Formats: sequence, C-alpha cells, structure tokens
Amino acid sequence: ADGALSAPLAGAPEVFAEGQGGMLDVRVDPEFADNRRLWLAFAEPGAGGASTALGHGRLEDGGIADFTTVFRMEPKVGGRNHFGARIVFAGDGSIFLTLAERYKFDPAQDLSNHMGTIVRIMPDGSPHPDNPFLDREGARPEIWSYGHRNIEAAALQPGTGELWIAEMGPRGGDELNLVERGANYGWPEVSWGSHYNLLPIPDPPSRPEFTDAVKQWTPVIAPSGMTFYTAGLFEAFRGDLLIGGLQSQGITRLELDGTAVVAEELIVLGDRIREVAEAPDGAIHVLVDRGDGAMWRLAPAQ
Repeated sequence: ADGALSAPLAGAPEVFAEGQGGMLDVRVDPEFADNRRLWLAFAEPGAGGASTALGHGRLEDGGIADFTTVFRMEPKVGGRNHFGARIVFAGDGSIFLTLAERYKFDPAQDLSNHMGTIVRIMPDGSPHPDNPFLDREGARPEIWSYGHRNIEAAALQPGTGELWIAEMGPRGGDELNLVERGANYGWPEVSWGSHYNLLPIPDPPSRPEFTDAVKQWTPVIAPSGMTFYTAGLFEAFRGDLLIGGLQSQGITRLELDGTAVVAEELIVLGDRIREVAEAPDGAIHVLVDRGDGAMWRLAPAQ
C-alpha cells in the first residue's frame, strides 16, 4: 500500500533480455488462493536464438519455487524484436497465449511454426481439444488463430467469453481484432499500414479470405495491455475496453455495441503505458514504461 517493492524474486527462469525480449507477462492463477501459482510469459534463450515461452511456479517468501516451462514457441530464431506476449485465462480452464512473428514476416502464414499465432493450451501445455488444426498434417496443434504481427494486448470479454486483442501494425495499421477460431488475420499479405521503408501493403478488403480488423489506427497508438472495465468507480466506463498506448501515451477507451466500436476517447497521461488493469476497488492501475518504471493508480477526482 505504501508503494514499496520487494527485492527481485528468486527462482524465475533465464530470460533473453535484449531488444524487445525480456519478462513479458505475469498472471496470477485463477486458483491462486489454493495453489499460490504464478504464470510467466518470457523470451527464452536457446539453440538458434530465442522464442516466447510460458511456465508457472509457486510463490513463496522471497521467491518462486518449482518453476516449470509448459510451452515453448517453435522455432527459436535470431533477432531482438516481436515476442508478444499476453496470458489470458479462458473460462474452461485453458489458456490463450498471444505471440508474434519475431519480425520474420512470412512465417505468420505458415502453420508449421508458432510465429504470428495465438495458441490455446491446457495448463500442462497440451493443445486444447477444440483447436482447429489438431488433425491437419504439418500444422502445430496448439494454434488457435494466425496471420498476426505482434500482440501485446489481450482480454476476455465478460459475459460473452470472447477473446479480443489489440495488435501492433507496421507504419500505421494497429488493429483491434475479435479472435475467431482458426481465422487468418492476413499479416504480412495485407495490412492497414505500410512497411517502414514506405513500400505499400495491400489493404485487407483486397483479400477477403483474410479476417479484417474491427478497428484500425493510423497513426498508431502502439497498443500494450488492455482490459474490459466492469466496476462502478468510473460509471461512464462500465463495459468499455481500455487499451494502454506506448505511442499515444495514454489509455484508449472504446465503447462497443456488440462487435462494433461506437465511441472512442483518448485519455492522455503523458507517458508510455505498458499495461492497464482494473483494481479490486474499481480504480485503474497502469504500468509506465520507462527506465525507472512506475505503477499509477487512477481514480475520479474527489
């Protein structure tokens, strides 16, 4: 409550802490009160380079005990960019893990690897039994959707149980996507943005076989972290989607009507927002992405 931090916890896994790699996400298990389990998504070093991995351990005084890695994105490749990743617990006990294409582009269209995908797995790392490519020869059975670029924001919608993501585009073309089982979101064949060297990319409507975004941002907001707000402290926000922004330096608030965005507001905070979450008392917590770091509590003015 006084803002003090513990010393770094012992027992965390070895991390590839270069470029955009590092410790990527941390989530408390839904049964934490009974099992004290923490889930970590991280960039894991290994033969060939690095890839995103997911594991869990038991929180004890001063450390994490018995850490076990249950999923590793394959293959490991060289480079320092595009790891994802966000952990989302589904209502049936399974886990969504959002990944990225490691800045390799074309593998996002290849089901024989995990790059540019969202995977859905059980807590032991096995594929969810309803995954769409379980029986397709040469496809990774953990894949739920593909054709993604770099996903650092994801949340399950209360009431519907649907998975929403906010995905970083290239030069323009950040996307809000409703994730559908087995869908291909088109990267790098289509995008609402262009390449960094200004070479054009076909717009999504030119390729109707791909699933288009619900909304896109050009200029970008660089979405990182998101949540559906369900509390009453900010009454006007109830049911809205709150998305942290690195480039926008604030929170983008979206009002939804079904699967359509009907209103948008940028809440300017003046710093790079890495994550946004609803606090138990209805306040909004944000993590600020800078060298010394910070967590802020946002509440209505008294």
